[in-house]
Amino acid sequence: MAVLNSRPPGLERRIRAELEARIRDGSWPPGYRIPTEAALMAEYGCARMTVHKAITALAAAGLVTRNKRAGTLVAKPPVVTAVLEIPDIAALIAARGEAYEFRLLSREIRPVREDDVAETALAANGALLALTGVHMAAGEPFGLEGRIINLATTPEAQDRDFAVESPGSWLLTHAPWTDARHRITAVAADAMQARRLGLSRGGACLQIERWTWRAGAGVTFVRQLFPGDRYDLVAEFAPPGAGQAAT
Repeated sequence: MAVLNSRPPGLERRIRAELEARIRDGSWPPGYRIPTEAALMAEYGCARMTVHKAITALAAAGLVTRNKRAGTLVAKPPVVTAVLEIPDIAALIAARGEAYEFRLLSREIRPVREDDVAETALAANGALLALTGVHMAAGEPFGLEGRIINLATTPEAQDRDFAVESPGSWLLTHAPWTDARHRITAVAADAMQARRLGLSRGGACLQIERWTWRAGAGVTFVRQLFPGDRYDLVAEFAPPGAGQAAT
C-alpha cells in the first residue's frame, strides 16, 4: 500500500496559492462550497494535515468561512471604502504642536514565517527586518507598532537601527511603493498591548494593517494599534462630476 508523504516541501503553500487563485479569479464565487479535505487530499496526493493547514490559512486571510454543517464556503467580500493615505505619524503629531518620539522595543533579522499569512502576503521567502515600537505624543503612548521590512527590496534598512527615527517615516522617503492595501478593524487590547499603551485590559482600539509593494515585490507590512479615542479616519470627497465646468 502506498504511503502518503505527510508534507511534501512547498505543497501546503502550493495548495493554498491554487485555491486562492480560484477564489480571486471568480472560478469559485462567494458562497461556493470548496472541495472537502478528503477530495483535496486525493487531488494533491497528500495527508489531511497539509490540506487542513492550507485551508486554515485561507480562513485566516478572510477568503473562506467554515461551517460544520455547510462545509467550507468562499467568503463574501466585505464592503471596502478607500479612506486612507499612508500617513507620517511623526509629522501628524508635530502638526498638532506636540513632541513626538519613537521608542524602539525590539529589532531582529529573521526569515519569513511560512504560517503567518500577513508575512507570506509580503514575501515568499528571504530575510525580514522585524521591529516593534511605540509612537509617543507629548510623552504619552499614541500607538503601538509591529512592522516587518522585506530586505530583498529594501536592503538599506538593515543598517538602520530606528532608535530615533521611526521606520514609517524613514520608509516614506527611502522606499517608494506602487501598490498598497489597508485593513482596518476594531479590537480589544490584550494585557501586553494595554500595558504599553497605558490602557485597561480589553480597552477599545483601532487596528490598522498595511501592506505595500513595489512592482509586485513586497516592501513592508505594519500592524498599528491605537487607543480608540486617539485616532480618527476622515475622508473628504465630492459626488461624481462635481466641480466640472458646464458645457
